Amino acid sequence: MHLTQLNRECLLHLFSFLDNDSRQSLSLTCEPLRQVFLDPRLWTLLSFCSPSQLRWDNFLLGSSLRSLSVCWHSSRVLRVCNIEDWMKTPFQRDICAKHQDLVSDFLARVCLTCPHLHSLTLSGCAHITDGDVTAVLRSCGGLRRLRLENCCRLTDEVLHAVAEHGGCLAELRVDFCRNVTRAGLRLVRERRPGVSLSADRSGSMVPDSRPEEGLTFSTTLQKLLQFS
Repeated sequence: MHLTQLNRECLLHLFSFLDNDSRQSLSLTCEPLRQVFLDPRLWTLLSFCSPSQLRWDNFLLGSSLRSLSVCWHSSRVLRVCNIEDWMKTPFQRDICAKHQDLVSDFLARVCLTCPHLHSLTLSGCAHITDGDVTAVLRSCGGLRRLRLENCCRLTDEVLHAVAEHGGCLAELRVDFCRNVTRAGLRLVRERRPGVSLSADRSGSMVPDSRPEEGLTFSTTLQKLLQFS
């Protein structure tokens, strides 16, 4: 029996064992396998570990997506992106310019095409904003798990959004997000007592400061250690 003679359910099952690149390569062999590749049911889980992967065309965003993870593990990227914008050198700004809108634009696509998302993990995504996460909470009303780690631009506004729009949330992790405060975390505990809340270091890190505010020597030292 030729592979294409298998029914759609069997082919979907076989495709599910392949990584994204292998799925795409197999789909280019013939039209029946291409249709399997384009079946939304194949794409219930997506996981990315580098900025460049978001630009690839080896995956499909659709209504069947339930779990999404975007984790940037490059220490070089994290060191540069986590520095406050006003402290960056021109060279560091050039590095960030190449990818600073990648995750935000991707999340905007998720809002339009993945209304049934249940789990979202964002780690090391230093350029995402409160608005990006708020848009997901509004568009994906059934979101149950939200994990945010080392996302330095997120503030208490995202916690207000959780309190306002996170009616289905069962788990919230806000770890190493330096601009989240204890007051914001307290708001979530009060407004969403049923949510399992984890906030490792968030609320106790050194928050960003505006250039005109100036920095004391001790705060500057804390910042340097934080970015190292």
